[in-house]
Amino acid sequence: MRWWGRSTTEFPPLIVICGATATGKTRLSLALAQSIPGAEIISADSRQVYRAMDIGTAKVSAEQRALVPHHGLDLADPDETFTAADYQQAATSALTAIAARGGTALLVGGTGLYLRAVARGMALSDTGQDTVARADLERRLAGEGLHVLVAQLRSAAPGVAAQTDLANPRRVVRALERVSLHGDAPPPAPRGYPAQSVWIGLQLEPAVHRGWISSRARAQFASGLLDEAAALRSRYDAALPAFTAFGYHEAFAVLDGVLSLEQAIERDATRTWQFARRQRTWFRSEPDVKWFDPAARLEDVRDYVLRVSGLG
Repeated sequence: MRWWGRSTTEFPPLIVICGATATGKTRLSLALAQSIPGAEIISADSRQVYRAMDIGTAKVSAEQRALVPHHGLDLADPDETFTAADYQQAATSALTAIAARGGTALLVGGTGLYLRAVARGMALSDTGQDTVARADLERRLAGEGLHVLVAQLRSAAPGVAAQTDLANPRRVVRALERVSLHGDAPPPAPRGYPAQSVWIGLQLEPAVHRGWISSRARAQFASGLLDEAAALRSRYDAALPAFTAFGYHEAFAVLDGVLSLEQAIERDATRTWQFARRQRTWFRSEPDVKWFDPAARLEDVRDYVLRVSGLG
């Protein structure tokens, strides 16, 4: 069997840790990786791929990276285009390197498309690209608004629209780009992951989860998010797609005197909670995920992972 043009022996066992933002995935991944010899972590976060965006994306610290090797971070500058296909390629390179070292990979994050691209083997490179169409769609997004593109997608390709996060401008633009090439056709069937794999997820009661999100938003601003945002804006256009990551627009608004710090924290938490609800809906459609409470004992999670994956 071959996958993405590679022999399956080139891929390591894979442990997927998924879930909405602010559910403790980073903490669990670090603890679990340190309990499994040779384990390395691959981030699956569409904003952590950007350099210098550390606080606002809750990126692991240098100290945490020293504990466990990490991949999938700092792959592009904020003004560079970085697609899910680019991520798939980078993750594939990391996986083959981990396999060569005889290790185990932990794929950790809340970007569902990235997780599917790697752990389900979605054939992203087969969906096609039209840079002219994308540039026109980006222009229309800025001038006409997301709702116009969403209406177009629903009219032209209801099947594709039903499988697209219609609140995510980047996903809507990409969906319309694919539709311009392939019509209302489903994407290629996933190819699967070619080695042992297991999916686990973290979820909280909604009220508790919302409290965690609020606490994290406050902690990010207290940890220097305003300074990070100011440094980024001094180098890049604040309207870049990378800065749709939660917290940056709010930080820019504080710097401009449009919002108070408290208003920015509240707005950041509200937007993040709305996004987390959409993530929960996405992950409910993923098959074969074993869900844990973040308070679950590490030993219980590890025993399950080792038993199901065959690593134990």
